[in-house]
Amino acid sequence: MIDKLEFFIALAKAEHFGRAAEDLGITQPTLSAAIKQLEDQLGVMLVNRGSRFQGLTDEGQQVLGWARRIVGDARAMREEMRAARGGLSGRIRIAAIPTALAMVSRLTTPFREKHPGVTFSILSRTSIEVLSLLGNLDVDVGITYLDNEPLGRVVSVPLYSERYQLITAAGTEFADRKSVSWAEIAALPLCLLTPDMQNRRIIDQHLHEAGATVRPTLESNSMLVLFAHIRTGKWSSIMPLNLAETFGFMEPIRSIPIVQPDASHTVGLVAAPRAPHTPLVSALLDEARLLAATLRDETGKADPSQA
Repeated sequence: MIDKLEFFIALAKAEHFGRAAEDLGITQPTLSAAIKQLEDQLGVMLVNRGSRFQGLTDEGQQVLGWARRIVGDARAMREEMRAARGGLSGRIRIAAIPTALAMVSRLTTPFREKHPGVTFSILSRTSIEVLSLLGNLDVDVGITYLDNEPLGRVVSVPLYSERYQLITAAGTEFADRKSVSWAEIAALPLCLLTPDMQNRRIIDQHLHEAGATVRPTLESNSMLVLFAHIRTGKWSSIMPLNLAETFGFMEPIRSIPIVQPDASHTVGLVAAPRAPHTPLVSALLDEARLLAATLRDETGKADPSQA
């Protein structure tokens, strides 16, 4: 039955028999027959059928939740047996918000040193997509904001607080300031992430609270695109401090703290609330906790008030 449940999950995701069959690498008649067999075994209709896919029935929605749990548990069992035979191996699929991508290597690098049989697949996604991929079993863990928008049922490990900087060229209006307020930067020609990104919604929220309205002159879902435009000296941007440090800004780029308020939002690792987790996910959660402790120590040392 496990393979039929996996077929059903793929159909629910694709919402189209042909696309789901293509994703699974099987023929459409094979998929249709498997779904019909699953319906016969369970004694309920799972899919509203017409000339094309018309959605899941109420019973189908219930079965989808069970299917995800059962398939997830089956994968965890197979992985645990593989780990028992030869240690941790396999691929970990991670979906991360764009502003967190620069720090993912601090998680994956020490993890792979401990478990050289593990490989990684890392995707850049919006916070909403991260949770959707996690719920659909398309990724193993996500890295996203923990304290701004609802997460649903997940296991989370807080990693660091995201603080914001004005990134601008030397010679611009605020380039020589030690800090700048949210209200002041609204009038600058800004290049920002697109509105589907939670980072952008956070920035808009803080600007609104400061009584300002932002009208960016350029939007992109790529941090590299924003960085390239900042380097021209014609645009400024708002980026998290950790990302600005990773880019290693040098002359003629300035990184200026944004205050009033000195805002921060927690970013962390999230995983499905499954017990037990697969050995790979369980080990990665442990590695995330170690990284979180390291980042806390680094933050404390960098903060004069902690000295």
